[in-house]
Amino acid sequence: MKLLPRPAKFAVMATLDVALHARGRPVSSKELAARHDLPPRRLETLLQALVRAGILKSVRGPAGGYELARERRRLCVGEIVRVALRADEELQPAPALLAAVLEPLIAQTEEAALARLDDITLEDLYARAIAQGFGDQPTGDFEI
Repeated sequence: MKLLPRPAKFAVMATLDVALHARGRPVSSKELAARHDLPPRRLETLLQALVRAGILKSVRGPAGGYELARERRRLCVGEIVRVALRADEELQPAPALLAAVLEPLIAQTEEAALARLDDITLEDLYARAIAQGFGDQPTGDFEI
């Protein structure tokens, strides 16, 4: 059994991608979708949910896109996952039996896992990604 649904994984990946590639310019959703071979419309829904939650900020205009709304060290993976889970629930309401009987049990398990993810920051993921050669390598002495 996979604990995290694909939208949650995509939300974390998209946020990490923005952290890795937004060097003084926003990351466009088209660029992000192309880099990971994802459908742009589904990705845009997740990105907008992350904007509403204050994880990303949207920059309008021809050179627009997405940037982190806070420092990497102030964004925890659990928060990003929760946003994606809520967005996915809004799109797919659960049948009554599932909602009444199974979902409360699953919710307890999810909360335990999310509590662990709250201990992991985007900065932690960023460092792992850079160490493995992903993203644009930082230049200069200062980064947020």
